[in-house]
Amino acid sequence: MNTSALRPAVPLLVLIIAGCIVAAIGNGVRTSFGLFTLPMTGDLGLTRESWGMAMAIQNLAWGIAQPFAGAYADRVGTGRTIAIGAAIYAIGVLGMAFSPNAGWLTLTAGIITGVGIAICSFSVVMAAFGRSVPMEKRSLIFGVATAASSFGQFAFAPVSQGFINAFGWQSALIYLAMALLLVIPLSYALRGRTENPVGHADLPFMQALARAWGHGSYRLLVIGFFVCGFHLAFINVHMPAYLVQCGLSPEVGSWTIAVIGLFNIVGSLLAGYLGGKWPKQLLLASIYFLRAVAIGLFLLIPVSEVTAYAFAAAMGLLWLSTVPLTAGLVTLFFGARYMGLLYGVAFFSHQLGSFVGVWLGGFAFDVTGSYALVWYLGIVLGLASAALHIPINERSVPSFALKPA
Repeated sequence: MNTSALRPAVPLLVLIIAGCIVAAIGNGVRTSFGLFTLPMTGDLGLTRESWGMAMAIQNLAWGIAQPFAGAYADRVGTGRTIAIGAAIYAIGVLGMAFSPNAGWLTLTAGIITGVGIAICSFSVVMAAFGRSVPMEKRSLIFGVATAASSFGQFAFAPVSQGFINAFGWQSALIYLAMALLLVIPLSYALRGRTENPVGHADLPFMQALARAWGHGSYRLLVIGFFVCGFHLAFINVHMPAYLVQCGLSPEVGSWTIAVIGLFNIVGSLLAGYLGGKWPKQLLLASIYFLRAVAIGLFLLIPVSEVTAYAFAAAMGLLWLSTVPLTAGLVTLFFGARYMGLLYGVAFFSHQLGSFVGVWLGGFAFDVTGSYALVWYLGIVLGLASAALHIPINERSVPSFALKPA
C-alpha cells in the first residue's frame, strides 16, 4: 500500500491544529441552532414545522453544495475554499438574527447558512488532512478532526444558551456570526491542493463520480450514511424542545447537546483508532445497531435529567464516530485525490437524511403533538443501515488508475 503523503505548506502539526479549530468553530455554531427553537418560534410566531423546514433546508443546501465545495477544494485549494465558506456562513447566521418571518429564515438560516457550512465544513478540512497525512495514519487523524468538531459542540452549547439567557437570541446569533470570522485567518494554514498521483487519471467531475458510483460498496456506504444524518439532525434540532415537553428545563436541553459533544470526542477518537485495526464496515454496522438500541431504551425508560444525560452520553459515543470510518473507506476505495468530491457525495446522502429528520420531526409534532413517530422510525432506520454496511468490501478500487490509450 502506498503510504506517501504530500508535504503541506506549513508543518503538519500546525495544519492539524488549525484544521481542528476550524472544525470546532464550524460545528459548534451549527449544533447550537437547536437551542434557538423555542425562543425564535415564540417571538416570531413560527410553527414548529416552519422552523424545522428552515433547518431542513439548511441541511439540504449543505448536502447539495458539499460535493461541489469538495471538488472546488480539490482543484484550487482548501485554504481559499474554507475562507470563502466562513464568510458566507457568518453572513447567513447574521441574517438569521434579523429574519422577521419564516420566508426570510429559510433564506438566511436555510440556504445561505447551509451553503456556508458546506464550503468551510470539516469535510473540506479532512480533504486537507487526507492529502498531507500518510495513509496508515489517516483514519486516526480523521478521528482527531471529528473529535475536535465535537469539542466545538460541547463548548458552544452552554455558551450559546448563556448568551440567549443573558442577551436574547438575536444578540446570541450576532456573537456566533462574529466567532465564525475567526476561521478566515486560520484557513491560511490549510492552503494547498491535492495533486494527482502518478499513474492515475485526472478525471472530470462527472466521470470521477460515475466511476465511483459503479462500485457497489461505495453505493452501500452512501445509502447507509443517510441514516446517520437522519439521527443526528433530528436529535440536534428537536431534542432540546422534546426535553422541555417532558418537563425538563431548557438548560438541561443545552447540556444534553453539550454531553453529546463531550462523549463524541471519545467516540470519534476511538473509532479513528479502531478503524486502523479492525474492518471499518463492521464497525459502522455496530455503531448503527447500537444507536437503534440506545433510542429504544430511551423511549422505554421515563424521561428525567439522569436518563437524558445517559442517553446523550451513549449517543455521543456513537454520534460522529461514523465520520472517520466513512471518510477512511472513501480514501481507501479511491485515494486522496478525489476525497473532497466523493466524500462530499456521501455527505450529500447524509444531509438528505438530515433534511428528512429535521422536517419530519417538526411536521410530526405539529400534527400529533409528539415526536414519537420519528423516534421509532430512527430505530428502524438504524437497524437497516447496520444491515447495509455488513457486505461492504474494504479494498481499493482499480478503476481510478490511468487507463491505457
